[in-house]
Amino acid sequence: MKKSLGAVAVAAAMALSLSACSGSSSSSEESATGEISYWLWDANQLPAYQQCADDFQAANPDITVKITQRGWDDYWSTLTNGFVGGTAPDVFTNHLGRYGELAENKQLLAIDEAVEKDNIDLSAYNEGLADLWVGQDGKRYGLPKDWDTIGLFYNKAMLSSAGIPEDQMKDLTWNPEDGGSYEKVIAHLTVDKNGKRGDEPGFDKNNVDVYGLGLNGGGDSSGQTEWSYLTNTTGWSHTDKNPWGTQYNYDDPKFQESMEWFAGLADKGYMPKLETTVGASMADTFAAGKSAINAHGSWMIGQYTGYKGIEVGIAPTPVGPEGERASMFNGLADSIWAGTEKKDAAIKWVEYLASADCQDVVASKAVVFPALKASSEKAAEAFQAKGVDVTAFTEHVKNKTTFLYPITDNTAKVKGIMEPAMDAVVSGKAPASSLTQANEQVNALFK
Repeated sequence: MKKSLGAVAVAAAMALSLSACSGSSSSSEESATGEISYWLWDANQLPAYQQCADDFQAANPDITVKITQRGWDDYWSTLTNGFVGGTAPDVFTNHLGRYGELAENKQLLAIDEAVEKDNIDLSAYNEGLADLWVGQDGKRYGLPKDWDTIGLFYNKAMLSSAGIPEDQMKDLTWNPEDGGSYEKVIAHLTVDKNGKRGDEPGFDKNNVDVYGLGLNGGGDSSGQTEWSYLTNTTGWSHTDKNPWGTQYNYDDPKFQESMEWFAGLADKGYMPKLETTVGASMADTFAAGKSAINAHGSWMIGQYTGYKGIEVGIAPTPVGPEGERASMFNGLADSIWAGTEKKDAAIKWVEYLASADCQDVVASKAVVFPALKASSEKAAEAFQAKGVDVTAFTEHVKNKTTFLYPITDNTAKVKGIMEPAMDAVVSGKAPASSLTQANEQVNALFK
């Protein structure tokens, strides 16, 4: 869901900046009726939003909503081509890592007037979510739809076989020097082809059957599910300020020390080598019994708990050197394309998506946490009714141990620089100190 687009994104962003549309959509009776298109990328959420569309159409018979779901990579490349070619959807699910550039290139419709006119209560959303969608120009480009944090999905049977009590998973600690109790658990859960564990004499790191920790990738510029829940417990942060920072901090010794530790897991045989993960689903690898713990986002709860024959537990991220846990806090929103010819209908649909009428439907499906506080609580109850303890995710919000997804300009170009740089480090082909040069390239984008 949150993977980088790499070089494709860089090329697309360049094309986008050259063909940004004016954003002048006229308000008319015609723009308040007819068919509007709505795109999203998460197949797991499609049924909930189709129900929202059906309910919306019943209440607004002059408007129909056509929903299109595309996989993450295809979603953004097709969407960018749509902006360039004038065929983008009227409304689409937007990401914090994308909207800064889209707003700067005038691809998004500001909705401030509608929000004020229709008395949208922005305080009803979880703290800070509504503020994220106000651009550097002070205009609002989206209404919150959901939020997510990071937790540790683990295989209960593997934990039991290793003699590790589940309560121990709730109190893990981590540091970049020796990995703390987190590395000890990862090592003990790692098993080679001969049945030797990672912390036992004779362990063969080149012939591993089960890895203690799964790997989703190098993490490109954000490391959302890969390493940010660790690096950000050291006092390090991605940028000088957030949102709208202008300096990245990949040259910080704290960050580089953390990344040396992370890359070292693969060298020790406790985590898959990066090249073996290309094109693979980390969740499916977990389901196949090839990893014992996967650090992943709350949007994946349904997938992990839906695998047949596997009992899954969810633990909080480990406590770091500064005495607290950490998780990236990402909040999606629905935005309107500036080139829409159905401005008023699109606004009405976005406001409905952000309302309790829709977010309660999403909550009832127990797939993600909606942005509205009341709907978010209903989602937690729906998860509990399914026998899923989601405390690992909700306690980050409750205890204020979250930090924002880095929101800056030039995000596609930053990813284009950092993805190969991070891959080189995680694959063991370059030392973490090489990130200093990559950081210089990144920060040059803001000069």
